[in-house]
Amino acid sequence: MIRALSAKFITSSPSIKEAPSFVTSEVVFLGRSNVGKSSLINALVNQKNLAKSSSTPGKTQLINFFEAEFCEEKEESQKEKFKLILVDLPGFGYAKVAKSKHDEWRKNLDEFLKFRSDIRLFIHLIDARHFDLDIDVNVDSYLKSFLRADQKILNLYTKSDKLNQSQKSAIMKFDPSGILVSTLSKSGIDKAREAIINHALGR
Repeated sequence: MIRALSAKFITSSPSIKEAPSFVTSEVVFLGRSNVGKSSLINALVNQKNLAKSSSTPGKTQLINFFEAEFCEEKEESQKEKFKLILVDLPGFGYAKVAKSKHDEWRKNLDEFLKFRSDIRLFIHLIDARHFDLDIDVNVDSYLKSFLRADQKILNLYTKSDKLNQSQKSAIMKFDPSGILVSTLSKSGIDKAREAIINHALGR
């Protein structure tokens, strides 16, 4: 079992040019505005207010960096600790800003995703109630268009507590490798945490 030991906020950056460098594998969280990204990050590291959501969805366009330490408990009381950098990207969707500003944000994010060398895992958060929207399908195709051999994509379907069993089954049929999660009921959080660690460490 993998547990979260600690997590802390490091810094915020408006672009890749101003983003700090780390010697630790990075896990990037991206998804539509209001998909529950901040709540999920908090649940994964077992903290309530580490990642803070904006009161105006889509308005905050900073890249937030967190350092998280995890512990894997093995047989015979053995424990292995490891750290990851969690990267919280701005939500994409309906920000009410000028087109020129929006284009600048898009360019910054495009550069960050394509050229950030320490990224090992892209976590695409998708609202389970609307799991097949064009915008999410396009994001998946976009990530796959430049995915390196040492990188992976993990789809997490948020707010799954609002679905019945047949709706959950439909998502699993649509995306067998995806994971249903709920920060409200905590279902799927442990499974997601383990998958994130294994993917990020190249297991």
